[in-house]
Amino acid sequence: MDKKHINKDDVFSLIGDRWMLVAATDKYGNTNAMTASWGGLGVLWGKKVAFVFIRPQRYTKKFVDDAENFSLSFFEESYKPMLGYMGKVSGKDEDKIKKSGLTVQYKDGAPVFKEASLTLICRKMYRQTLEEDCFVDKTNIGKWYPQKDYHDMYVAEIVDEIIR
Repeated sequence: MDKKHINKDDVFSLIGDRWMLVAATDKYGNTNAMTASWGGLGVLWGKKVAFVFIRPQRYTKKFVDDAENFSLSFFEESYKPMLGYMGKVSGKDEDKIKKSGLTVQYKDGAPVFKEASLTLICRKMYRQTLEEDCFVDKTNIGKWYPQKDYHDMYVAEIVDEIIR
């Protein structure tokens, strides 16, 4: 994949290696974002969908829970340090969006970052907490959930795409 341009057809690299920002605005008009590398894109219920996973202790979770729409934003490789910062620092402790230098705009109530090369506007359709009893491969429990802090999985319809 060309490091200068995002190849939107390579979702495994786009999400797993390049990472994304999950961002939402709560019912009070406050916006927060977090870096994520777990998720995917596909088709479900006759719609193009994205699915993302958020742990219960992540501050961004309450923003996604409050919002009807959220965004998934992808950036050029040069933004990887910013994505690292956005994944390590909590929005509870500081205004990390402002400190990161990102420019926030809004589309359909979802935050959109002017610097992003690709943004997906997503409308929540389904949320469920992963359950220990549902793991077929039990090794994932010990490896990924030693504290039993199972992710919530969100399935969302992709209602818009912004490519810059």
